[in-house]
Amino acid sequence: MTRIFRVLLFPVWLLQLATGAKSFVDNPIIGSAWLNRRGLHVLRLRVAHGMAAMRRRRLARRVSPEDRAAFARDGLIAKANYLPPNDFQSLEDEIRAYRGPAREMVQGDTITRRIALDSVSLRHLPTVARLLEAPDFQGILRYVSSFDAEPMLYLQTILTGVVAGDPDPQLALHSDAFQPSVKAWLFLNDVRPDAAPFTYVPGSHRLTAERLAWEKKTSIAASIGGIRLTRRGSFRVNPDELPGIGLPPPRSFAVPANTLVVADMFGFHARGPSEGPSFRVEIWAFGRHSPFVPWTYSMLWNLPGLARARTAIFWRWSDLMERIGLGRAVWKAKENSSAFDGEASA
Repeated sequence: MTRIFRVLLFPVWLLQLATGAKSFVDNPIIGSAWLNRRGLHVLRLRVAHGMAAMRRRRLARRVSPEDRAAFARDGLIAKANYLPPNDFQSLEDEIRAYRGPAREMVQGDTITRRIALDSVSLRHLPTVARLLEAPDFQGILRYVSSFDAEPMLYLQTILTGVVAGDPDPQLALHSDAFQPSVKAWLFLNDVRPDAAPFTYVPGSHRLTAERLAWEKKTSIAASIGGIRLTRRGSFRVNPDELPGIGLPPPRSFAVPANTLVVADMFGFHARGPSEGPSFRVEIWAFGRHSPFVPWTYSMLWNLPGLARARTAIFWRWSDLMERIGLGRAVWKAKENSSAFDGEASA
């Protein structure tokens, strides 16, 4: 990169410090070993988590005291038998009957399929729409995300060990970003212990002194080199390091269908190992917003109709960038798909 180009980009890199930008590779200020030795990464962590705590206090009435206590302790809320049996059966039957446009991504030996739960698909999925609009469901998602805004919502299918490739990178314990964010799973089939269950390190969402020390050490290492995804801002952690951070072993969520799990993705998590091909399908949610604002309301994504249009906008933008040679669309279109395609072969 030429000196002139770096001078022109410097104001952009500087402004990104006040956003969710996390890559130590793409932003040389975020990726400065000199600054991180002096606490830049730790400062961004402290401010982002302080703001999230403030926002969650304002959203506390949306969840029960029991759920707030579970989240404070573990970094996640897990609810078995989330829906009444008849309602869950109706939900599953409706999803099994639905076919529509999807996108698929291959990582290592694993295929991830997503069907957007947007205004188009939900016209054919009224039972799913009622779940998504339920105050209890939305309240938990918004509290954990710390924003009063609907996350992105999908039918998601995980097919592990079904293509030739390296091991799935999601098998490594990691934190998604330096800031709190939410992911949620309402599992639609039973998740076996040997079938890539979601795993999470309880309590790893907290900024303890041990965690801050580990974050500082890792940020300095990421500024110099090391694991590609850590350098992209999704810090990887070796299970052997957990005791030194004051953390217990990961907990595996090998759970029956109709279990809801909602977790803060700053906590260390991974996809568990799979002994042979495996299949998992779920209603899946993801939300991450600007980390450094005190207000809970996301003005842009709360506009009528826009929240559920985000996925289509993102996919079409990726397709456009690929067509004009400015990027590669990772999510490939797959028409007339079911969330349960591939169930028998995995």
